[in-house]
Amino acid sequence: MTGAAERSVVEPLQPMPESGPMFECHRRVRTGDVDMDERLRLDGVARFLQDIAFDHIAQMPGDVNPVWVVRRSVIDVLRPIPWHSEVHLQRWCSAMSTRWATMRVRLTSEGDADDPGGLIETEAFWISINPETGAPMRISDALEADLLARSTEHQLRWRPMLTGTAPALADGAEERDFALRAADIDPMRHLNNAVYLHAVEDLLAQDPALRTAPHRVIVEYLRPVEPGAALRVRTAASDRGVGLWFLVGDVEHARARVQPLG
Repeated sequence: MTGAAERSVVEPLQPMPESGPMFECHRRVRTGDVDMDERLRLDGVARFLQDIAFDHIAQMPGDVNPVWVVRRSVIDVLRPIPWHSEVHLQRWCSAMSTRWATMRVRLTSEGDADDPGGLIETEAFWISINPETGAPMRISDALEADLLARSTEHQLRWRPMLTGTAPALADGAEERDFALRAADIDPMRHLNNAVYLHAVEDLLAQDPALRTAPHRVIVEYLRPVEPGAALRVRTAASDRGVGLWFLVGDVEHARARVQPLG
């Protein structure tokens, strides 16, 4: 994949287009999706995003790409979504190329006269994968036609948002082990994307001011974490928020950042 200049961590997500078809569905927030304060957790958001992605592909006729992996997820929690809510998910393509695309998903829940309802905006960089070789695969004509319906950028290039390497423990960073469970591994025999956000939830639980205000979470996946890996999470605060690095040995497998919005 061709590299390009770094993308700003504060760059706004592309707004919803005024017209054109999009894929929509609903999900109910269940007990296993929420934290102690009855808010939809980040890993619950990630599972919803996985579900709508598969549902979007499944409802399409013809020959479409069945296997995709996520290179980056951006989650903007603007207003938390509470327990028991019915969530309306709207999914559309914001930019694409021949083998990958950025997909926006808006999650909303109903409010009332005193409550505007929950709002979470997301963007994910998805790569189409050849199931036989594991290499990026050209997007099929049928799927390309669907993705083009709302996108205006058709020469999408990868631009990382998180480029800083893991800081040294001697420089004030903190680190802990992150034990893997059999239930954390997906059918591709990799750590599921939603599980990385468990570490982010642990961090937010220690910072109520950041957690209760609008905030952005960015996760970039560098290489898969395989079953049995001795995974560690290193964290460090900065003027841009808190960074997380997922390490196996001295090798970074993912990077994440949590920062306030506004």
